[in-house]
Amino acid sequence: MLGNGFEIIENFISEDEILIILHELESTHFPFGVGGIRNAEKKIASINTFISSPSLLKTATSYLQEKPSFVRAIFFNKTLESNWLVSWHQDNTVCVNKRFDRSGWGPWSIKDNVHHVQPPIDVLNKMVTFRIHLDASTKENGCLKVLPKSHESGVLPQSQIASYVKSKTPIECIAKRGSALVMRPHILHSSSRGTHPSQRRVLHVEFSSYILPDGIKWA
Repeated sequence: MLGNGFEIIENFISEDEILIILHELESTHFPFGVGGIRNAEKKIASINTFISSPSLLKTATSYLQEKPSFVRAIFFNKTLESNWLVSWHQDNTVCVNKRFDRSGWGPWSIKDNVHHVQPPIDVLNKMVTFRIHLDASTKENGCLKVLPKSHESGVLPQSQIASYVKSKTPIECIAKRGSALVMRPHILHSSSRGTHPSQRRVLHVEFSSYILPDGIKWA
């Protein structure tokens, strides 16, 4: 599955589920202009409920072909006040509960008091990302763009990404409210600033079937 590294599934989340999540988000006070919330499942109860739902876990299992473990959730909202540009990149880090020494794991960093690390490519190949659209994602509000099959090239050094991008044709992931963009985390992707920015709320959820070392957990 995901031979191109991505696909869009319509009607992935119900309108009722969307409204429950948005109601809690709108009643939660976050700093003005903040475009993302890391560890969203720890801060928003309805998101924590959704990521452990049987339907989402069943879908994750179908992509990974093994039992999925939840890795992380991030909430994004591109608005007039937070209308950012994201250059071409790969999501090539994971978050764990503590640092450990193992060949191929590194470099390490700490974000929002959580250990982040770049794992070996085998780990990324056993991961799947769901970008769940709580609003329609359009060209005008800065939808995600991807380069099909780019995950097959492994993790590319930043110095090689620019030349790789020049030789490929990107796909704009225009998606309806309630749909999900399912993708490998290390597919090359980017997004432009919205030309007519409005709320473009997306719940980014990652799962993995990789078995971590004893005592290490996804964080």
